[in-house]
Amino acid sequence: MTQKKGRRAGTRGTLRLVGTPGQPTELEQITHPARMSRPHVPTIAIASGKGGVGKSNLAANLAIALGENGARVLLVDADLAQANLDLLLGVHPRFDLQHVLNGEKQPEEIVLQVSSNVRLVPAASGVPELAELDDYRRECLLRALSLLESDADLVLLDLASGVSANALAFCHAADEVIVVTTPEMPSFSDAYALIKLLHQQGRTRPPHLVVSLSSPDDEAEETAHRVRLVARRFLGLDLPYLGQVPYDPAVAKAVRRQEPVVTAFPQSPAAAAYRALAARLWEPSQPDPSLRETRDAQRLEA
Repeated sequence: MTQKKGRRAGTRGTLRLVGTPGQPTELEQITHPARMSRPHVPTIAIASGKGGVGKSNLAANLAIALGENGARVLLVDADLAQANLDLLLGVHPRFDLQHVLNGEKQPEEIVLQVSSNVRLVPAASGVPELAELDDYRRECLLRALSLLESDADLVLLDLASGVSANALAFCHAADEVIVVTTPEMPSFSDAYALIKLLHQQGRTRPPHLVVSLSSPDDEAEETAHRVRLVARRFLGLDLPYLGQVPYDPAVAKAVRRQEPVVTAFPQSPAAAAYRALAARLWEPSQPDPSLRETRDAQRLEA
């Protein structure tokens, strides 16, 4: 069980996404109960229009890379019915969010320490009744997760792929959304459909794009350009492009080893890409200049 500690915002690092976390619009507050006021740290939802695009690998490896940068990350497997982050990270939970929703466990009793800076909130697999929670149970879940945030600088939500009610509600509850796509046309189309639906439901902050499984040439930039062009033309949205993760056989090898590729194969192209994305998301805090001057003076006196 993790002991809770007090936390001062902004003392460890800075979220670097374009459009820093802010208050939800009035429309978002009215439309989505998930945006009801609750204490929370910056939350990033990782979503995709379809499965098989590398979304969960992005969530797992991004969490580890952010942890290496000094961010304290609470990684939540928000694919409540078909969870797999525990498999990707090589951990074996005894309890998960199903036990929290059933009232059998408190949130802090199911958390797993993955690395020094990363904790995982595992979910269930093969439990179809969790796939579509009603607004009340979903709000209870979000409030339960907020109890774990005192020791976190960032919360990452790995959502179910597609446009289920759970996935959309978690997107609206998050400060920022990352939509993962691949260069393939079905993935491109489904990613746009997700972005369009979020916009129609009142989310004003545009999602960030990540292109996964791309070839070494300009394929990722071309894919991002097409998605951004369509979103700008038909939705009036300017989607920030966060970056890309190339196709890399090392990722599949790491999955078989049940280990993130950033630790299993740290020199691989995919690991470098995940670390680059983490660097764009999180800037470690710089030492206080006055403290540095004091240390320098003490060193000179010695």
